[in-house]
Amino acid sequence: MKNLKHTEHRDPQSLSEVHQSVDTSKRTGWKRILSFIGPAYLVSVGYMDPGNWATDLAGGSKFGYQLIWVLLMSNLIALLLQSLSARLGIVRGLDLAQASRNAYPKWVNIPLFGLAQTAIVACDLAEIIGMAIGLNLLFGLPLIWGISITIFDTVLLLFLLNKGMRKMEAFIVSMVFIVGVSFLIEMFIVEPSIIEIAKGFEPSILGGEALYIAIGIIGATVMPHNLYLHSSLVQTRKFQRDEKGIQEAIKFNFIDTAVALNLAFFVNAAILILAAAAFYKNGLHEVAEIQDAYKLLQNIFGNVAPALFAIALIAAGQSSTVTGTLAGQIVMEGHLKLRIQPWLRRLITRLLAIIPAFFTILWYGDDALGGLLILSQVVLSLQLGFAVIPLIHLTSDKKTMKGFAIKLWVKILAWTSSLIIVSLNVKLVIEEIKTWGASGEWYIYVLVVPASLLIGLLLLYVFIYPILSRIRRENNNVPHGHALNIEPVEKIDYRRIGITVDFSKNDRNTIRHALIQGGKQAQYYLIHVVETAAARYYGDTALDYETQSDTENLQKYCSNLAELGYQASPHIGYGGTVKAIVRISNENKLELLVMGAHGHKGLKDLILGTTVNSVRHKVSIPVLIVR
Repeated sequence: MKNLKHTEHRDPQSLSEVHQSVDTSKRTGWKRILSFIGPAYLVSVGYMDPGNWATDLAGGSKFGYQLIWVLLMSNLIALLLQSLSARLGIVRGLDLAQASRNAYPKWVNIPLFGLAQTAIVACDLAEIIGMAIGLNLLFGLPLIWGISITIFDTVLLLFLLNKGMRKMEAFIVSMVFIVGVSFLIEMFIVEPSIIEIAKGFEPSILGGEALYIAIGIIGATVMPHNLYLHSSLVQTRKFQRDEKGIQEAIKFNFIDTAVALNLAFFVNAAILILAAAAFYKNGLHEVAEIQDAYKLLQNIFGNVAPALFAIALIAAGQSSTVTGTLAGQIVMEGHLKLRIQPWLRRLITRLLAIIPAFFTILWYGDDALGGLLILSQVVLSLQLGFAVIPLIHLTSDKKTMKGFAIKLWVKILAWTSSLIIVSLNVKLVIEEIKTWGASGEWYIYVLVVPASLLIGLLLLYVFIYPILSRIRRENNNVPHGHALNIEPVEKIDYRRIGITVDFSKNDRNTIRHALIQGGKQAQYYLIHVVETAAARYYGDTALDYETQSDTENLQKYCSNLAELGYQASPHIGYGGTVKAIVRISNENKLELLVMGAHGHKGLKDLILGTTVNSVRHKVSIPVLIVR
């Protein structure tokens, strides 16, 4: 097992923009260990996002220190599962979504994607609400405006992605540091009872509202999208892919995970302890709202604690929203083989989360956001089984994991954790359906019960399929299959070649490449699109100055080529560039299209459009792109 390179580890990779962008091989000693530090900190922000705040505040204010053991159990389960997620990404070079696509039938991946996407939207919902509340507390900005402006943090994600993996990690760690320091200071202010905190680590039987909040805590702590995210982020580290290198990567990533998640546990425990010491002890048992916590902290401890509280809330929300977007990209590419631009992916996720938050305020008022926050965390918990069960199956598989498959005792711990999560979720669903059913509403029996049964059956299938399926499906690496044998090929003679021109200095190079492809035997179709307002409205009847000028220029190109012995004809399009080029290509039955690319990207792409990219997706002929 000296070299573990295999067919799974092949481009395009998970988060290909930053894949293997951090080289660890040239560093030694502490620098080598530190080069692996980072992925778990990106993951850990999901363990201390505004959703956690809501469940921790509710748990601390209503039940004092009683639920600290739930936090500890959740953190230990998270440490186990995140280490399995990292192991999967390191050994197989696939993230959890990609590996699940290989392991399960194609149809299963569609609902798995839907459920994972629902969890990501629920997570993003928590970030939106947290950011809006933080802005409201610090600057008095109305919640509905705070929610509306969170759509602009899409720009932040684009900026961080362009700066590279290390810069993104530095931003996240700085946000985590702000959160940690804020709560460390607040712990000194509230002076909680150490003895009572210690009693809170003793497990107790849960039911009713305590169970609901406990499951919310589990959902807020062991977040399903983090399992997808971690298995991808560990692939940003470049290391020697032999047995020793992989073993070392697993060890260093476990250290990274343990430190980061223990910091997250400290933050969550600090919030719960803060709520217990400040509110539960003062008889304020209904503090489930973050705004209430802020006001009460101000009344009890003055201005310092609430200000730190609001700053930490904004930092937590802003950092979590970045990692949620990355997870969404991983899930979509892995399960569906669908890749879209990160900014568009971010925008879609954010809009899906903004809509329920926006209408909740409009219909029920600002006070309903706290309940929506806790609900979002319960939704996360309900989705956990669909990420955890495949993860355990995949990391237990000796055929694909080779000598790095998890040991029996780890497998027992992992399945026990999974059983706890699923059992608590089943109990919660049954209790909630009974509660809702008491109202006698028809939709409970027509929609909610059948949907719950279908989801339960899907979970059972996800568990059973890898056990019963002895014949492994052929590994179909995401998003490509195996390399094919290349047969001897004959030269292709293109007879009808289209050339897009814009009368810039790039035209000479574009035309030259086209002439090389077809020689003097081919017919060339020079294409230019007039985009003036007149051209858009009047089409080929437009006679404005630009249309006439462009027509003359195009004719000059044709005459010039005729003098050189080439056959060329002019073709003017009007209005939308992409639509016009595609129409001319189809009408003239072109065999090859040669286009000049100007190399603009980022903001210019948004302003000027991405003509080349759009055209190549809409024509069925080869497209030669010339820079």
